[in-house]
Amino acid sequence: MTLTVFAAVLVAAAMHAGWNALVKSDLDRFLSVNLISLSAGLLALAAIPFVQVPIAAAWPYLIVSATFNTGYKLFLIQAYRAGDLGQVYPIARGAAPLLTAIVMAFGFGEILTPMAMTGVLILILGVTLMSVRGGHDLEKLDSRTIAFSLGTSFFIASYTVTDGLGARTNGDAVGYATWLFVVNEVMMLPILLAVRGGDAFRMLAPYWKRGFAGGAMTFGAYGLVIWATTQAPIALVAALRESSVLVATAISIFMLKEPITRWRLASALLIVAGLGMTRVG
Repeated sequence: MTLTVFAAVLVAAAMHAGWNALVKSDLDRFLSVNLISLSAGLLALAAIPFVQVPIAAAWPYLIVSATFNTGYKLFLIQAYRAGDLGQVYPIARGAAPLLTAIVMAFGFGEILTPMAMTGVLILILGVTLMSVRGGHDLEKLDSRTIAFSLGTSFFIASYTVTDGLGARTNGDAVGYATWLFVVNEVMMLPILLAVRGGDAFRMLAPYWKRGFAGGAMTFGAYGLVIWATTQAPIALVAALRESSVLVATAISIFMLKEPITRWRLASALLIVAGLGMTRVG
């Protein structure tokens, strides 16, 4: 992996943590996710005249990915209703890179080097430890939080593999990513209207600035990730992306006033060590 790709994924990770923090705010979780999804879809729609339409072979990937993305958002909403950011975010992200690596290795023959795979495993260990704050809040992790968080990680792995393969098939990551956000919103908008009706837009209107900030972050973050999967192994990109837990933890500590522990610091060091090994590998 080149330094440019490595840096791009880390920037994407920071932006991803940022929009997740916006979701875990005073606004209703369902509306928060839909606000950001709608904003990202509108931004992508505005960008469509400037990108190429995906080739025919890429459209099945776009449709399948949008389906996985919809499942991801619905599970994420329920996970954030059940637990706090410091618990849900790392659990939801922690299992995804391992699942991605397994699928890519056994399903598509894309195997990481021993050094890179070791780095991925260390990174996942750090994420896992951080997910329970070193065991400090383990007893507070109810089954509902765990179930929805792990379900979210399944969808993350699924759409990551699908989009990596889809962008490679398309040969144009920017065009693929832009159209993906449009198709995503085509699927999410009917759900929003079915659940909240015509009042949905009235409820979202006061938060449009937050929505477009989050929408821009998720559009930019995942666009970078999709591009990176065309330049490096998908499993490696998926693992590096999970460094976002460092930013999420910092947000949860300094902005949401969640507690800091020595185990969180130890987990952060493991994640940094894992990042270093994946870069070298």
